[in-house]
Amino acid sequence: MSFGPRPWQQRHWDWRAAANFVFGGAGVGLIVAITIAWQDSPATRAMMLGGAALVGLGLTGVWLEIGRPLRALHVYFNPRTSWMSREALASLPLLGCALLAALTGAFAWALGAALSALAFLYCQGRILQGSKGIPAWREPWVTPLIFTTGLAEGAGLYLAASVWIADVAPAALTLLSALALARVLVWRGYRSRVARHCDRRALAPLDAAGGTLWWAGTVLPLAALIFAQLAASAAAPLATDFAAPLAALAGLAALGAGWLVKFTLVTRASFNQGFSLPVLPVRGTRS
Repeated sequence: MSFGPRPWQQRHWDWRAAANFVFGGAGVGLIVAITIAWQDSPATRAMMLGGAALVGLGLTGVWLEIGRPLRALHVYFNPRTSWMSREALASLPLLGCALLAALTGAFAWALGAALSALAFLYCQGRILQGSKGIPAWREPWVTPLIFTTGLAEGAGLYLAASVWIADVAPAALTLLSALALARVLVWRGYRSRVARHCDRRALAPLDAAGGTLWWAGTVLPLAALIFAQLAASAAAPLATDFAAPLAALAGLAALGAGWLVKFTLVTRASFNQGFSLPVLPVRGTRS
């Protein structure tokens, strides 16, 4: 028989830690989407800088969250055992290659940035999975959830930005559709597994965020993309005018739903497992 206090919500990782997953994941996804649909142009270079800026913004949130910011460089000292150290190391070639791609327009640098970005995003998922005291984080499905969510956010952001500053590549529509579907499938797998060992107070915000992910992050973007493609192929000029706003709506909806899921996961579903004492000392007996 065991007993212990009820699980309580951790307070060490707040919105600043969540910012690393929110902005960093979207920046990584944006860099990957840019590389997949690479076409050297001022707009593409600007978006590459934007992706690097989002990654930097996320890392700044982590820097603000740590207790001793002046010791931030210590994060590079333990890559052998720390996924946070590996994430920090992956950010160096990511930011360097992204900057060089933006300056030179060379696809080779963009490819280097994208590969580093994928490593960075994988490390983010493993950081959460390595937090064994939080049932919602330690579930192995959390790594593919963080991975697919970041890529879907980046594809959505790329599509929304392309509407206003560049021509929308047909591949961007297909990419966002595929990633939105992959993300929601991973979410369903994650949710079914995490229900086995999570406190109900953690499951409630997850369910609310999951509903938003389904309707606003999957159904709405897919419907908007279908109508956008129909409008783009229509002969009527009025119908064609609706294609770009619909594509932008799809991208922003996919981005916002992903941000909500990650923010909820880090800040609101982060109940620990409590503790139990299966064996208790009894006065006057010997073990």
